[in-house]
Amino acid sequence: MDKRDYYEVLGIERTADLQAIKNAYRKLALQYHPDRNPGDKEAEEKFKELAEAYSVLSDDEKRARYDRFGHAGVSAGAGVGFSGFDPFTTFEDLLGEFFGFGDIFGTTTRRRARARPGADLRYDLELTLEEAAQGIDKTLRIPRLEQCAYCQGTGTAPGTSVSVCTTCTGTGQVRYQQGFFTVARTCNHCHGSGTVIKNPCAECRGQGRVQREKALEVRIPPGVDTGSRLRITGEGEAGAAGGGPGDLYVVIHVRDHELFQRQGADLSCTVPITFSQAALGAELKIPTLLDSEEALRIPPGTQSGTLFRLQGLGIPKLGRSSRGDLYVSVRVMTPTQLTREQKRLLEEFAQLEGNSEEEEKSILDKMKEMFSGE
Repeated sequence: MDKRDYYEVLGIERTADLQAIKNAYRKLALQYHPDRNPGDKEAEEKFKELAEAYSVLSDDEKRARYDRFGHAGVSAGAGVGFSGFDPFTTFEDLLGEFFGFGDIFGTTTRRRARARPGADLRYDLELTLEEAAQGIDKTLRIPRLEQCAYCQGTGTAPGTSVSVCTTCTGTGQVRYQQGFFTVARTCNHCHGSGTVIKNPCAECRGQGRVQREKALEVRIPPGVDTGSRLRITGEGEAGAAGGGPGDLYVVIHVRDHELFQRQGADLSCTVPITFSQAALGAELKIPTLLDSEEALRIPPGTQSGTLFRLQGLGIPKLGRSSRGDLYVSVRVMTPTQLTREQKRLLEEFAQLEGNSEEEEKSILDKMKEMFSGE
């Protein structure tokens, strides 16, 4: 299903300022939070939709990309993944972290680092027309964040573990009394995770992930075209705190060919022929993308621009066993440099043409016949 417009999701105008965006999100998030609607799948999906819309529109850079390009501008394939308020946070956390009065109900929850899935990655791959037509195995070198093998993604030195944050006692929040309300703020020491790493891994420096380049073998199927996108599951970046990896999307770009033009699965080309070949007929050898040549019979009297169709000599249709066709247009080439003998023979031929009845017709008559098809 297509995503709804983010402004429509929050019920605001496109000119709304940040405070209006926050107010709209606050109202709707409290209404549809899953903790207030247990078992209501529709409310849960609405809350996720609200969180995604708020994540984009509350960020100036993401909002500018969204206003210009729509959802494509803030998708993972555009290099901007959805990130922002965690849609699965508890209702108390929502009140405390976002609205500043999480302890109004007297609740205190201990937070833990949440597993977050890794980001999807995009790789732009350029192919020749021959490679796109025949399919090819390619080795891609993908720079990405991978799980630290030394600490297995925990971020801690071997033999140690994370510790409860002493500043917030593991809740991820520091609370202050302000009159009737207890106001909560995200803990600056643990940044809201509720835990700290006292002995960080020397390899990843406590991040749990390291930058690596992976050589990945990818099979490109026959028939891909510019804009084709191949999804390779699980080959994106490693997730944080034990989250699963993202996916890799390989986007195809096919270079222009020096001889052939492509229209979907069909190919076309223009072949030069001499005046004598056009007048007398000939048999030509036409190059194809099948590493072979195909015989093409040119009948006598062929005119410049005549189009011939060679069935099944185009591009394979992606995911199917059939192929497109090859269309060959002939162009009669007028010689620019003649030998003395060639010139003598053409002059003799011109004299013979002049003795025919065709010569007696005016240029206007010949033009009328040409365009009328007579």
